[in-house]
Amino acid sequence: MGVEETILWERLDRPGHEWAGLERGGPDLVLLGNAVFEHEEQACRLDYQVITDGRFHTRRATVRGWLGERAIEIEIAAGEGSWRMNGSECREVEGTIDLDLNFSPSTNLLPIRRLALEVGEESTVRAAWLRFPSFDLEPLEQSYRRVAASRYLYRSEGGFEAELEVRPSGLVTLYPGFARVAGMP
Repeated sequence: MGVEETILWERLDRPGHEWAGLERGGPDLVLLGNAVFEHEEQACRLDYQVITDGRFHTRRATVRGWLGERAIEIEIAAGEGSWRMNGSECREVEGTIDLDLNFSPSTNLLPIRRLALEVGEESTVRAAWLRFPSFDLEPLEQSYRRVAASRYLYRSEGGFEAELEVRPSGLVTLYPGFARVAGMP
């Protein structure tokens, strides 16, 4: 198993960068990365790994690092619609398929790959959203509409929307106001 594709983002909302990579482990897809950025005048480093099955359903995830002096150690297990975080059941996100890491553009790849939308098609999903900086796991309604071969209109509850540019793999290259490929004009 080796890294198939990598990406380096620069943050647009605050000082920082993030590296992410995709690996194949049999039918599983492994999304891994490292985000280093500033949050409220504190350094933050978060290493993550998200493992999906062959249908791009989240099965396991870890997030480790720190936010200022606060250590972050999160283990998530998901299967058949049930979720556990650090051993505790998370009933509020029951039935969700995708994990959405609020601090990273990486996990937009999961529904993009799983839905495999044609241009003009749209689909709504309910994700398990790991909110930053509280690290609470909450449900979040989202929709993706493919507007061009490499662009998706992303919307989430509360009225947020952004047009994402993506690689063929589904990795985001531009998330307006949030992140873009390092060095991109």
